[in-house]
Amino acid sequence: MDTVTSCITHARRVVIKIGSSLLVDASIGQLRHQWLQALIDDVAWLKSRGTTPLIVSSGSIALGRKMLGLGIGNLPLEQIQAAAAVGQIRLAYHYEEALQRHNLWAAQILLTLDVSRHRRRYLNSRATFESLLDQGVVPVVNENDSVATDEIRFGDNDRLAAQVAVMTNADCMILLSDVNGFYDLDPRVHPESAQLIDRVPTITAKIEAMASASVSDMSKGGMVTKIQAAKTASSAGCATIIANGTRRSPLRALWQGGKGTLFLPQGDPQSARKQWIAAMKPRGRLIVDQGALRALHHGNSLLPAGVVGVDGEFDRGDSVGVGGPDTSMVYIGLSRYTSGETQRIMGKKSDDIPAILGYPARAALIHRDDMTPLIDATETSKRDGGH
Repeated sequence: MDTVTSCITHARRVVIKIGSSLLVDASIGQLRHQWLQALIDDVAWLKSRGTTPLIVSSGSIALGRKMLGLGIGNLPLEQIQAAAAVGQIRLAYHYEEALQRHNLWAAQILLTLDVSRHRRRYLNSRATFESLLDQGVVPVVNENDSVATDEIRFGDNDRLAAQVAVMTNADCMILLSDVNGFYDLDPRVHPESAQLIDRVPTITAKIEAMASASVSDMSKGGMVTKIQAAKTASSAGCATIIANGTRRSPLRALWQGGKGTLFLPQGDPQSARKQWIAAMKPRGRLIVDQGALRALHHGNSLLPAGVVGVDGEFDRGDSVGVGGPDTSMVYIGLSRYTSGETQRIMGKKSDDIPAILGYPARAALIHRDDMTPLIDATETSKRDGGH
């Protein structure tokens, strides 16, 4: 995926970030209906090509200001939060309406940027995303501005889009802006000499310095936050495209050769995630039987039925080692249950878990996407009698 067109063509999962200035006409506080409908036409087109789209959208505050008659200009925090609370309902309605024209369901997810700092909340959010995407739903994500205090600042949804891309193992993130991409000089200050950079292999100090000198897209914090978001996504194996979203059908325009800047990923999303998990210090250990080990060697998730012992104390979302009765730790993964819960459900069938715990539960103790081998699985499989 070394060009903008090939990135969109081959993307398995793409996060699309939409700024408030694209979606809402701030002068009248009204949604740009035709622009949104054309964008959702693009989203439906992506799905028809086999790509899974997620949307990160600003706009709730801009819509809410108009509805509450708050006008333009600076507002105290409590009025901004009130505007977000009112506007978010309207924003979700518009997305639902546009998506249902294509028989697609919308889901509203409100996050704060610190979700990735708490593993339990991270796992909850990630599991929700996966469940929605498995059912063909299009998630529409926004900052939880109605209750956040320190998250309402320039550029948050660029960074939020990167967090969503990392959380969902996306391989492409598209930041729709008001310029054609990333330039060596600010095109508004140097319209004659500024050159569009169509491809950035690595985000260096020089690239970051160029972004700092730009005043483009000031309504959302400038190019700096977009480069920061691209850097976060790139390190997780996700490519980033910065492109002009003011035109109609901006996604198909890019696919057809429209201008934009592609920031190449460093590796792939799954490998980057596995490296992150492998670097964690295990909080406990699960002892599994030979049948479970063979299932893990074949890339399956760890089910409670295969667990025969639990060592240590850990919470949901903590990293735990996994090994057989006669082996050291062979895998490391993120547990979906606490150590106490694991002791209660180990050896049991997944269908029995809700009755044992007294609440709905997930089938896997450790999902295969949240687990990575610590030693060569092929050699271990041979040693443990696998095929």
